[in-house]
Amino acid sequence: MSIEQFLENITLEEIEQLKKLKELELNKIPTYSFSKITFNDLENIFDIKQNIRNINIFNKWFCNDIKLSKENIQFLNYLINRNINLMKLYNEEDLKVNFIIPLLNNIDFFLLEDNIRSFTNEKLTYKTDKFILNGEVDFIFSEGIRKAEKPYFFIKEFKKSIQGSDPEPQLIAELISAIELNNWTTIKGAYIVGAIWNFVILEKLGKDKYQYYISSNFDSTKIEDLKDIYKNLTFVKNEIIDMIKRK
Repeated sequence: MSIEQFLENITLEEIEQLKKLKELELNKIPTYSFSKITFNDLENIFDIKQNIRNINIFNKWFCNDIKLSKENIQFLNYLINRNINLMKLYNEEDLKVNFIIPLLNNIDFFLLEDNIRSFTNEKLTYKTDKFILNGEVDFIFSEGIRKAEKPYFFIKEFKKSIQGSDPEPQLIAELISAIELNNWTTIKGAYIVGAIWNFVILEKLGKDKYQYYISSNFDSTKIEDLKDIYKNLTFVKNEIIDMIKRK
């Protein structure tokens, strides 16, 4: 059928339907998945920059006075010795099951008496009239027992290596969502690529304007780095518990 024949046969009702479909297409709100979002996406919807000058921002967090027990250190050495030769071979689930989850369980983010616990693969959505951020988050420490009601701390991605998917912007998108949903101005998180951990602080500066800080690398196959990872995570846990008790 030619265009002329199509135009001759189309009804006014069909024309109106086509107009409505076009309007819906033009007004469709873009949706970004946490698992696929890139820095280009983030920069298209936010005014966001990494702050590389304030190297002291992590001092309060990392220069903590947490002491590890003999049992803690024995556990960390066991964790390294058991996994070190396999870390480069592990897929995401192997790394998660054999290394990350045992570490997090030993710190114990499961505090039912305080109405707070860890959640894995939890759905999160932040929606505005301009965009939607949504998807499943790998690990959050949050108020709530049945579902995550107020997320405080995120860990992303349990990846063996970056292969077409960068956990850094994915974590930033999750942190932005939590800041806006909780009406906060700052939040902490971490992302993992194989054995390497990086900790992150995100700050809100204004409407849709943020800056973030990324720590130096922590190699979880080295005992001193793993001790620091353990203490940094314990510090966050204690900080959140204190915050909740003060409310």
